[in-house]
Amino acid sequence: MRRNLLPILMSMVVLSPLAIDIYLPSMPAMAADFSVSASQIQSTLVLFLFAMGTGQLLIGPLADRYGRRPVALGGIILYAASSMLAAVAVEFEWLQFARVLQGLAACSTSIVVFSAVRDCFSPKEGARYYSYLNGMICVIPALAPTLGGLLALQFGWRSTFVFMTLYAILILVFVGYRLPETRPKNTVSSGPLYRWARYKPVIVETHFLFYAFACMAGMAAILSYVSYAPVWLIDRLGVSELTFSGLFGLNAAVNIVACFAAPVVIKKLGNRPTVILALALMLVAATTEVLVQIFGPQTGLAAAFSFMLPMMLLCIGFALLLGPATSMALSAFGERAGTATAMLGFIQMSGASLLTGLVQQTSIPAPYAVALVMGGLAITLLTMMAMSRFDHWHQEQHAY
Repeated sequence: MRRNLLPILMSMVVLSPLAIDIYLPSMPAMAADFSVSASQIQSTLVLFLFAMGTGQLLIGPLADRYGRRPVALGGIILYAASSMLAAVAVEFEWLQFARVLQGLAACSTSIVVFSAVRDCFSPKEGARYYSYLNGMICVIPALAPTLGGLLALQFGWRSTFVFMTLYAILILVFVGYRLPETRPKNTVSSGPLYRWARYKPVIVETHFLFYAFACMAGMAAILSYVSYAPVWLIDRLGVSELTFSGLFGLNAAVNIVACFAAPVVIKKLGNRPTVILALALMLVAATTEVLVQIFGPQTGLAAAFSFMLPMMLLCIGFALLLGPATSMALSAFGERAGTATAMLGFIQMSGASLLTGLVQQTSIPAPYAVALVMGGLAITLLTMMAMSRFDHWHQEQHAY
């Protein structure tokens, strides 16, 4: 079962980044179609991720109570239905509602994917598997914007959501036939579904909290980059949708290489040193972004490259961060992996979406806004790791 599990999990983990990346080149056209502002169309990204985060608290206990397989199948069905709702939406509010439903659906499959890794593998093995899954997640930003741009040019932006519907139907058949139940027999599944006692053992674990916030820092940086990039490059700098897709895909290609190299780095350095390296790269990326905006070109394709090149460092840092940070956050919770995964997802995604949404309400230009998010969070976590009083928060404590 373990040998054949990875392809199934990879097919499901695609659903979330696909819903984020495939319509990025269409965001300016969507804003014009619905007669809304750039910040309002950016809200469709923030709402998706916020729903994906808050939904973890509702769906995580369901995965522990009823098993991973029913939750996965229900999530895929909801994903297909919500994607079709977005495709036919006439009012902007219905598009936003569809994105909330899509976020809930994506969080169902995400919980199953990451819980299944925790179910079947040790923390050391799990870090490598999480990195492989993150590698698959990173393939989508390389391909989806180009695919979405081509679909939008030929059939309009609504075709991107039709594509998501068709992919979900295909995956429903594949997962229905191939996904086994991975929930361990010792999973805590008795008592009320939603109660403080279920979450308390997770919340009071400072080791979990530190690495959950590390995951949130990486996600907030990536969400800021992804949500600001189309508006800055297409609207502000005037690059075409396909040029944007090419630039975005180039960064994603770097991310792919980094994700598949991450297991080698983790094996050589260990989980905690890899997290330190990743946060340092995020800080360097933030500093570089500020410098190139002050001293680099201000218009045209050269300015677009100036914005995107520091994001390559961010992508590398994100690729290195998520595997070991996720594995260390979940390492103590074999008997309640679904609930722990849900809480991790809630902190990571809802926290990231709230931070990004707050920054988007300011008038800070896109490059400085992204630099503020990734640099501020990275330096906070690195400072904590340098202080001995917080050693019990971040030192490796759970070997199995």
